This record gives sequence, C-alpha cells and structure tokens, in this order.
Amino acid sequence: MSAVFSNIEHGRTSDAVVRQIEDLILEGVLRDGDRLPGERELAQSMNVSRPVLREALKALEARGLIVSRQGGGNYVANVVGEVFSTPMRELIASHPKATADYLEYRREIEAIAAEMAARRATEADRQMIADIIQRMEMAHAAGDFDTEAEIDVEFHNAVGECAHNFILLHTLRSCYRLLSDGVFQIRARLYHLPGAREALLDQHRGIAEAICGQDPEAARKAARAHIDFIIQASAEAERADDRERVAQLRLRQRFRDRKPASPDPGNERKTDEEHS
Repeated sequence: MSAVFSNIEHGRTSDAVVRQIEDLILEGVLRDGDRLPGERELAQSMNVSRPVLREALKALEARGLIVSRQGGGNYVANVVGEVFSTPMRELIASHPKATADYLEYRREIEAIAAEMAARRATEADRQMIADIIQRMEMAHAAGDFDTEAEIDVEFHNAVGECAHNFILLHTLRSCYRLLSDGVFQIRARLYHLPGAREALLDQHRGIAEAICGQDPEAARKAARAHIDFIIQASAEAERADDRERVAQLRLRQRFRDRKPASPDPGNERKTDEEHS
C-alpha cells in the first residue's frame, strides 16, 4: 500500500499531504475501505513529519474522506456508497421498473466508458484487463458461480478505471455497488439460463479484446451488445419464472382434485343403521 504514496519534495505541509491523498481517492487508486499505512510508514513514504501527517489525517477525517478506528488505524471512507442513500437503495430494490432503468443507464454509460478505455488505456491498464479476463475464465471453467460473479463486477469497474475520467469512474462505481450488494438479482437469474454464462463470458472477452486492441468503435459496440443481451435474457428469465409459477399452481390444483373425498361420518352411521 505504501508504494502508491510519493515523496513530497516541496512545501511539506499538511495541505500537500491532504492534496496527495485526495488525488489518490479521486483517481480511484485508494478505494473505500482501504486501510492506510501506519503513521510512521506513511510519514516516511511521503517524506513529512508525523505531526504534519497527523494534521492532514485530521483534516481528511473532518471532510469525511477517511475514518479513524480506535486501535485499528485509518481507512478510506465509504464515499462512493453515499451516492445512493439507504432509503433510495431500498426504494430501487422494491420497484421492478428500477431494474429496467438501471440496465438502460448502464447500456449508455458503459458504451462511453468502453470507448474511452480503448482510447486511453495504458499498457498497465491493458495488463489489468487481461488478468481479470484470465481469472474470470478460470472461475468459469471451475463452475465457481460466486467468484465468477465477483470478477464480473471487478471487470466492469476496471473498464471504468481505464477510461481515466474521475466523474465517470465514481459514477460507475456507485452503479456497480448496487449490483455487488445484491440490490438487483439480475446475475443470479441469468446464470441459470441455458448458455447464458458462456455468452456472458464471450461478451466480456469481446469488450476486453476491443479495449486491449485499442479499437474504440468495437469497444463501444461490444459494451452495448453486452447490456442488450442482459436486457433480453432478463426478460426471458422473468417469463421462465412466471411459466414455472403457473405450472406449479396447476400441478397443485390437479393433485388436490385427484385426492379422494373424505367420507362423510354421518353417511357412514346411516349406512350402518340400515344394515342393522
């Protein structure tokens, strides 16, 4: 972690420390929940005194960018998660139309992100994308649904990072937070459709190849096609769920109709009396 911090050569003030840490958060290098190095290590990495560092950390905490835990160090605050408040997240989760709006938004914004990533990705970015795809393929081959789903979100976050646009990056991160937190059950339903997992893997490969091949137009088309597939497959999964629900209701009704009627105790007594 200390490797991401650099020496402050001039003006070793708390403001300079604050600015460097702010930049790292803004650039997406430091993510929410990341633990900062201890004071001694961080002060050495940035070439400042510990009193200057403490003053900077106090200012960052006052701005809500880091949180200090008693005996546990300093952590980057959950600044991305605050984009959608808890009441809004609950509201989104309880309204089906929100899923359609969410996918519509992703289709447009991810096309932009992929196109920008193809134009701006560095060699290190392309290496990161290739590594993620390799791990996704390994999880897919192993049939590890949970890991594959986690890497899916990681891949889309990485594309946002490769676009090198602060606003786009953090907007996408807040968007994917809803996905990773299970606000939408899109992936779980899709992965059970025949051939869906293979199709999704191929689509991720297509986006990655376009970005690594520095083909903006292909990247934009691949990103849109990916979300179009999800929209179509989600609708099919919903129809399949509805068909299953109706089939189960019919099966229960038929089973109930076939059960023999319970004998009437009164009729049994009457028959016994007639025979006697």
